[in-house]
Amino acid sequence: MATNFLVHEKIWFDKFKYDDAERKFYEQMNGPAAGASRQSSGPGVSSGPGGDHSELAVRIASLEVENQSLRGVVQDLQQAISKLEARLSALEKSSPGHRAAAPQTQHVSPMRQVEPPAKKAATPAEDDEDNDIDLFGSDEEEEDKEAARLREERLRQYAEKKAKKPSLVAKSSILLDVKPWDDETDMAQLEACVRSVQLDGLVWGASKLVPVGYGIRKLQIQCVVEDEKVGTDLLEEEITKFEEHVQSVDIAAFNKI
Repeated sequence: MATNFLVHEKIWFDKFKYDDAERKFYEQMNGPAAGASRQSSGPGVSSGPGGDHSELAVRIASLEVENQSLRGVVQDLQQAISKLEARLSALEKSSPGHRAAAPQTQHVSPMRQVEPPAKKAATPAEDDEDNDIDLFGSDEEEEDKEAARLREERLRQYAEKKAKKPSLVAKSSILLDVKPWDDETDMAQLEACVRSVQLDGLVWGASKLVPVGYGIRKLQIQCVVEDEKVGTDLLEEEITKFEEHVQSVDIAAFNKI
């Protein structure tokens, strides 16, 4: 019964041989540390600090393998790039279009140095005149005189302009009613007497005859006077001097202009 059971059971009796072969393979690839780690990672090995170190060693060994392979790839790439650069430089040299022509140099004749004109020797008389010139005081005095002259000229022009400017004169417009004695008074003669009054600042204007009643008419005359020169009292006094024709003088309207 036991023999039959073992025949049907799948047991790997030669596993130790394969483990030894695997250890030797990794020792040849990565050194003895990888083989030891592989053995320690097999079944039956307890986990602990030793197991962690073995896993770390395995990872380091694998990283070194990858690093070596990457270095080989980088070296291959560098060699390929060097070959490409060499071919590119050879093509550029062989191509006639990329050959740069050397710039032609032009021969420039050296410039002649121009000598400054010789300074004329000053005579003793000119030296004396130069010594007599005051470089500071005379200029300042001339500037002061010129400024004073300009200031006086501007003040004179301002005074003349102000004198020519007409001042504002206050004037008034007056409408007078001049009444005769009766209906027999010659109104034309009365108006002539009124207009005969001539004063500085007095200007006579339009006039008309206005009926009053009972056939009597009054003279209504307008005039313009300057307020500072002619007053209403003076105007009435001068008109009433003609006693034969004028009975009275009244101010019908008075307006400032």
